[in-house]
Amino acid sequence: MTAPATILLTPGPLTTSARTRAAMMTDWGSWDSSFNRLTASVCERLVAIANGTGSHACVPLQGSGTFAVEAAIATFVPRTGKVLVLVNGAYGKRLAKICAALGRDHSVYETADDVPTTPDAVDALLGADPAITHVGLIHCETSTGILNPLPEIAAMVARHGRGLIVDAMSSFGALPIDAKTVPFEALIAASGKCLEGVPGMGFVIARADALARAEGNAASLALDLHDQHTYLQRTGQWRFTPPTHVVAALHEALLQYDEEGGLPARHARYGRNCDVLIRGLERLGLKSFLAPAIQAPIIVTVHAPRDPNYRFAEFYAAVRERGFILYPGKLTQVETFRVGCIGHVDSTDMERAVEAIADALRALAITTP
Repeated sequence: MTAPATILLTPGPLTTSARTRAAMMTDWGSWDSSFNRLTASVCERLVAIANGTGSHACVPLQGSGTFAVEAAIATFVPRTGKVLVLVNGAYGKRLAKICAALGRDHSVYETADDVPTTPDAVDALLGADPAITHVGLIHCETSTGILNPLPEIAAMVARHGRGLIVDAMSSFGALPIDAKTVPFEALIAASGKCLEGVPGMGFVIARADALARAEGNAASLALDLHDQHTYLQRTGQWRFTPPTHVVAALHEALLQYDEEGGLPARHARYGRNCDVLIRGLERLGLKSFLAPAIQAPIIVTVHAPRDPNYRFAEFYAAVRERGFILYPGKLTQVETFRVGCIGHVDSTDMERAVEAIADALRALAITTP
């Protein structure tokens, strides 16, 4: 694989291929028929990845993934509805904050950062509160890399007759999500994650009947997914100026996704990246925060060295000088840093990353157990 001199080992933005970057060298007219075909192709491919062709629709939206999360809550949750937000990290907390900002009634069920939500807990919570209309779940919590049991929770939510909204920002395209067997109203992801595009476009894959019922729910013009979808279906165009270069880059990234072998191949490559990284860090005396059974091959949270010479800013700079950009930790009780496994990188790049981390530790005179 060819990659830039500095490799992003982050959960997004992430390292992209030369072909994806080159796709942004063309200017597109936002109302031109050629760009409309590009948008349609992207949406069709995204729905196909979720195995939702014929039953689900893709609604693209300008902005980061959080824009799309807010749009999904605003659009699919009626103003009189209530959301049960399942939290075990920063992005679950953000979802709850979005509910509050939108004026949507909600309750929070929170577990520790290293404890997945269980379907039994969801069963009890939904049974105790008939006012809950929707459940909000983070599939892969990017603050740690923990994987929540989406199929089991989705089945439980469906059993209670409630709607499920899934933040699949860090999992879509790499971890299996089958719309035919995993019932959800809306699934949210973005261009700059496991699809290996560039940031700037969120999207929601929604069940067609749920989208049809959502008219009038949103109190925002720009974040109204029902209106965005209706206009797109009628005209082939975005309502407002689209991120044309981002869409073109995503289209090219999706072509490469298929060439690589689709989701199974992407999942396998990220899995190898994760395994090489964790084994390499263990050789250096650095321990992962999560147990292997709940670690998604997306991003690894690592306990920081306890050596007094360790300061993340200096460590980050030293690793960056050696060609790799890491991510700070997001935990409040435990000092950590994070290393992403996704992007246009392979296991050889991860081996080089481990060598760079080892070299940085030596240069800074940081010892590990």
